[in-house]
Amino acid sequence: MDNLTRHDGYCVRHSVTDGIERISYLPENPQCPTPLLLQHGMWHGAWVWAQWQKIFALAGFESHAYSLPGHGQSPAQRPINFCTMGYYRKFLREEIERLDTLPVLIGHSMGGALIQRFLKHEHDDFPAAILLAPWTLRSTYADGLLPMLRRDPLGALWALCMSAQPFVRNPRRAAQSLIGINALFSPEELFARLDKESGLLLLQHNPPFWFPKTEFQTPLLWVAGERDALITEKGARKSAERIGANYICVPQAAHNLMVEASYVETANNVMNWLEDKLRPHRGAVPLEALAATAAG
Repeated sequence: MDNLTRHDGYCVRHSVTDGIERISYLPENPQCPTPLLLQHGMWHGAWVWAQWQKIFALAGFESHAYSLPGHGQSPAQRPINFCTMGYYRKFLREEIERLDTLPVLIGHSMGGALIQRFLKHEHDDFPAAILLAPWTLRSTYADGLLPMLRRDPLGALWALCMSAQPFVRNPRRAAQSLIGINALFSPEELFARLDKESGLLLLQHNPPFWFPKTEFQTPLLWVAGERDALITEKGARKSAERIGANYICVPQAAHNLMVEASYVETANNVMNWLEDKLRPHRGAVPLEALAATAAG
């Protein structure tokens, strides 16, 4: 499957190739040679980036979103409950390697945690990385999970079945966890799009399975939602300070920053930050740098 549709100012290419769904927004008048690679979080797929990709394309940024196996239109390649951060990291690596130049990495929630792992274990010299409501630096338990369990004790079922599904088990619970009242999706629309997810992922982002890197070469932006039900703003701010990331807190915003009522303003703030960070990279960064690091 490979479909190309044309719009005013950009084209959209939607494909499912080798079991992976990809959605690319290609501007008619590119303003930057560095592409953006978008990594979704738990339960979501490439679809969650559509509004931001349109904004980026109209500003001249090329962007590529993909769906992990078992998400969006990517068929599952193993039972979802046995998917791990290491397994998902392999697909992030493959998407980076598909591009001609090193991209800006943008990750939401678990996707932000996945980027933290990639920068720690594989390569840490990207033009920039943007972490949107990511899991905090050290622990899902310490910053967000326990407050959520207090609000929804039945969500603890994931510990018994190794599934994260109880947290978004119906439209009301999904909305409570992920979106504000003025989001682009209603609770029912959001719930209909969500996929099953592994509970192992939450366990893995805690000691002794995870110890964060705190010094990065890649310029970092950390974006938090003031009313995020999954990640505490205090924990997000402390994490950003610890790694020296620039920090933005979006007023009144819930976890899914890309579909909140403030999504346009948040996207513009991200692009303003990117414009500044990408000036030294106007010639684009060759992917040989990543290959050399991986080989080492």
